[in-house]
Formats: sequence, C-alpha cells, structure tokens
Amino acid sequence: MTYNPAVLVLEDGTTWRGRAYGAVGSTVGEAVFSTGMTGYQETLTDPSYHRQVVVMTVPHVGNTGVNDEDNESSKIWVAGYVVRDPARRASNWRAQRELPDELAAQGVVGISHVDTRAITRHLRERGAMRVGIFSGPSLGTDTELLARVQEAPQMSGAALADEVSTDSAYVVPAQGEKRFTVASIDLGIKSMTPHRMAQRGIESHVLPALATIDDVLATNPDGVFFSNGPGDPATAQPQIQLLKQVLERRIPFFGICFGNQLFGQALDLGTYKLGYGHRGINQPVMDRTTGKVEVTAHNHGFAVDAPLEGTFTTPFGQAQVSHVNLNDNVVEGLNLVDGPAFSVQYHPEAAAGPHDAGYLFDRFAELMGEHSADAQKN
Repeated sequence: MTYNPAVLVLEDGTTWRGRAYGAVGSTVGEAVFSTGMTGYQETLTDPSYHRQVVVMTVPHVGNTGVNDEDNESSKIWVAGYVVRDPARRASNWRAQRELPDELAAQGVVGISHVDTRAITRHLRERGAMRVGIFSGPSLGTDTELLARVQEAPQMSGAALADEVSTDSAYVVPAQGEKRFTVASIDLGIKSMTPHRMAQRGIESHVLPALATIDDVLATNPDGVFFSNGPGDPATAQPQIQLLKQVLERRIPFFGICFGNQLFGQALDLGTYKLGYGHRGINQPVMDRTTGKVEVTAHNHGFAVDAPLEGTFTTPFGQAQVSHVNLNDNVVEGLNLVDGPAFSVQYHPEAAAGPHDAGYLFDRFAELMGEHSADAQKN
C-alpha cells in the first residue's frame, strides 16, 4: 500500500513528517490537544473546535469507527486532525463507517504516524499556536509552508459563533410531561445538551446566535440558556448585550463554556486566553457550593478573570466563583448571589465524558421552579 506524505508545520517553524490521514490537501488553524481516551467522534463534531487542529494525545485512534448516533452536530467541525497510530480497521458493533473514510468524505485534512505526545509537550511548553497540515505528492518547501501558517488568522479576536450557529430556530420537545420552556441560544450547541434538558421535562427552543430579546421573549421562556461555542468571547458583543437584557429581567439563566465566558463579560469581568486551554474528559473541578470534586469534560481556550475568594459587585448584584479547576485554579463557574443565574466553564452534558456534572441540569430546573413559585407569590 502506498501512502501520501504529509507534514505538520507549527508557526514557530517546528515540523513533523508523517502520512496523510483523511482528506489529502492543506489546512491551517489553531493547534490544540485533547486528552480524552474515548469519544473522538463527539470531539470531531463539536462546533467549539471550529478552526482548530486537534492533536490526540491517546496514541490509538479510529478503532470504534464512526456511527450515525454519536454526532454532536450535523458535520465535522475540526479544521484538521492529528493522530499517532490509526486503527487499521474499525472493530465495534456500532461502527457504520471507517474514521479515515469519514474524514475524507467531509474534506478534513489530517496526518498520522507522528509523535503526538511530543507535539503535545511542545504546545504545553510554548502555548497554543497556529499550525498547518499539508499532504499530497507536491508539498512545497518548508519556508513556503511556514509562511502559509503564519498568514493564518489568530484565535484571539476571532468572532466565530455566528459561523457555527443554526440558521433558523427549532424546538427539541420535552420527554414526558413538559415542566419548563427554555430559550437556548445556539453559539455552537452540542446536540446532547437539549437532550439532557428534555430528559428533565424541559422544552428547548434553540435560537440562532443573533437572536434578539424579542425573539427570546416570544418563546415565553421559563429560563434562558447560552451554549458552548468557538472564538474569542470579547468579540461576542451582540450576545453579551442580549444576556444583559435577560439578567435585567431576572429570567433564570444557565450558561455552559462559551456561555460562561459571556456571563462573565455581562457581569463586567474580563476574559483572557489560556496558554494551551483545557480539552479532554479528565479535568478535576471543585463545586464550591457543595465541596464535591467532579471529573469533567472540557474544551475551551479562554477563561473568565474573576476573584477566586468571596463575593464581588456586578451591575446585577453580588456574584461569586462557584467552581474552580484543581489543576490550575482557573475559574470554572460563576453564580449570582442576588439573582437567578449561574454558569460553568465545562461540559456537563458529558458527550463524551464522565457524568459527574449532570446535576447542573437539575439545578437549572430547580432554579426555574423556584423563580416560578416566587413569581406566583408576588
């Protein structure tokens, strides 16, 4: 069997040579690494990875193939894929297609047979950076390829939520008896999120990223949800202004990942880019409201800058950091002390990943129930 050669070029000029994996061609994006041992299909189809080239730290990838049930969106969103030892064939009863065939069919350029752990160590020591993958019989000179990488846009300052959001609103009905209606702003939502809500009797009206307060109120919501998504949260001014209008009306709010960062922005906190981000399904986080430590799933390159101790003043009352990452003390959650709103930086829908944080959907339902009861009293 013959293989097309491929080369991975980081923006600092470091290169690795291997074999083409998936589509043959070229791609550029931000190099990030994921530490998940399983769940590569969910990673590939997570819109939060838009414009990112994912390096898998687990060496063996592709053994479970691809199926039609585990996708988190309608397509693969990663800009490129980097693996060490691809499976020769899928070996799983649920597999319907081979992973490299799926990558090729969707035009996703990848590279295999490179030392992904060495690449990961390089990124950990030097930070996330732009990268290119180039494959085929005529690759060009290293100087030419490096120039193409360095011309690619940075992730800082990138406004990407509009690019991954739904074009039109749709409804995910509640399972069983309907208890609440939630307006979910799609900033790159994963399909498992409204499913987790549906399991709790919540009907989700999924709205485009540029939805207005009138669009939200038209659903007659018991709560508002902001999803995960890609890009720099400081660029999402329309969504930040929408969230402020939600908080002013004291509508119960829950945000995940990008939604957490926008919650921070709405509270007049800053956000900043992490050195290499948190990605994978094994991040330890403490819920300070209970003292419980959770193993959690992550995918984010930005974080909220907030005081870790005590409460702080916001335009909507006192707030506090509710969750913190035990690896590096990064803020992983916020909540309003004086209002019905909270958020977390990680992915409690756990697709893929541990189920330690599933209680957060219950907490959201309880918050909407309490708010509804208070409204009836008044």
